[in-house]
Amino acid sequence: MPNRVTSPPVVPSLQHWSGSPRRLDASGPLAIDGDGVLAPLAAQLGAELLELRGGSRHGAAPEATVRLVLDAGFAGDGDVVVPATALDEAYLLTVGDEVVITARTARGVFYGTRTLLQLLSGSAELNHGTAVDWPNYPVRGFMLDVGRRYAAPGFIRDCIRFLGWYKMNTFIIHLNDNEIAKDTKRSWAEAQQAFRLASDNPAFAGLAAEDGVYTRADWDSFEDLAARHGMTLVPEIDAPAHSRSFIRWRPELGLKGGDSDMLDLSKPESTELMKSIFTEFVPWFRGPEVHFGADEYTKEHEGAYRGYFNTIAAHLRSLGKAPMAWGSLTHMNDGAGLDPAENPAADDGTPAGYDRDVVVCSWNNGWYGPNEAINDGYTIINTNDDLLYLVPLADYYHGEHLDGEALFAGWEPHIFADGQSVEPGHPQLRGAASALWNDLVLADYDERLMYRMLEPTLGLLAQKMWSGAPDGVDYSGFMERTEAVGHWAGAEFLGTAHRNTRDPLASS
Repeated sequence: MPNRVTSPPVVPSLQHWSGSPRRLDASGPLAIDGDGVLAPLAAQLGAELLELRGGSRHGAAPEATVRLVLDAGFAGDGDVVVPATALDEAYLLTVGDEVVITARTARGVFYGTRTLLQLLSGSAELNHGTAVDWPNYPVRGFMLDVGRRYAAPGFIRDCIRFLGWYKMNTFIIHLNDNEIAKDTKRSWAEAQQAFRLASDNPAFAGLAAEDGVYTRADWDSFEDLAARHGMTLVPEIDAPAHSRSFIRWRPELGLKGGDSDMLDLSKPESTELMKSIFTEFVPWFRGPEVHFGADEYTKEHEGAYRGYFNTIAAHLRSLGKAPMAWGSLTHMNDGAGLDPAENPAADDGTPAGYDRDVVVCSWNNGWYGPNEAINDGYTIINTNDDLLYLVPLADYYHGEHLDGEALFAGWEPHIFADGQSVEPGHPQLRGAASALWNDLVLADYDERLMYRMLEPTLGLLAQKMWSGAPDGVDYSGFMERTEAVGHWAGAEFLGTAHRNTRDPLASS
């Protein structure tokens, strides 16, 4: 059984720890050894350790050694066996006369280095012992809406570092969206809208936003950093609703003569437009999945929507990517899940039924709850809006920060609002992701506020996604723990500001 009661106070807590009273003096410089593919991680760990220690030990002779090791046969230690589904992210950390971090993959080794850095953040000595650690869920994520509010590239990179610090592994970047015009009473012609990728292909001239975009070089920098921080990027290009940026570019393809934010799917050109956009930008993306949105479209055109859903899912697979979408099928089917007789699984991607080979983000029980999605055969991610949505300065969802105390007391990735929870570890539940939506486009705030809203509860969410409820600590004690180990290294856009706030609405 996992032993976490006497484990070192890291976040997320270790699945298994076996310690002894002996201690290793790690107060002096550490020699960090990692050969081959681990050499860059060894250098990164050295730089991070130097930063977190204030750079005071640079150049001195090493007094202890940290070794990073890849072992394709690693499966646990002694009586502790890592679940087969978690082997690629599991690691073994041993502290004796030296520190050794062993894993099957560089990602697993990276997670072990996060544990080591957290251990050293509060002490100059390390208890001798052995940690065997692995995640309970394969998706541990966060989504950021940059469609409605641009975030500087340096902030995106800081988010990658921050997520990686807590062993989160999935970062969904929502790349296009528009003002909710009904909320601001402005016309669609006046509404804020943006598509945040800028291609140098003349065929896409005029598509990119004017108030901030990411170039191919920017995106490459995100992917490069994500690879070094155990992170998979999931880009999202959202249509056929939330599509004002595409309609601004091609007004003839919008519903109501272009006076909307929805594409007119009765026109084949609308679907062809989106296929061309995915064809252009998917080569930028290195991860295995691409999110194609597909939420909040009008159910008056359900048949056309179904055809679009299937066509784009199939197109993404033809481009070598697995498709992901927001759950919308209860709403689109008049309040019911799919009827297998009327909507058989369409292996060929035709509109005969909804394509089942799509990962569904179950975000709202009314649009498509988790039990309906699972019953219909989908693999799901918990993105439940009631529990996991941040909207800066809003008076709905969570306008300051998530309800950490409630999450600590009663949430894990299988928990959904309103009695819609599924079985823990359900084979069709991949994990969970919180989200920050920048709905209030006219409000005055920037990336620093976004960070201050996310920061108080990210460690808590990571805890629940990695190893479940922590043993032997109450909410207050856990939050003190996260504050003690939360000083991650390498901040670029945020600088040292990320280390000194628990008040999300404090002045910038």
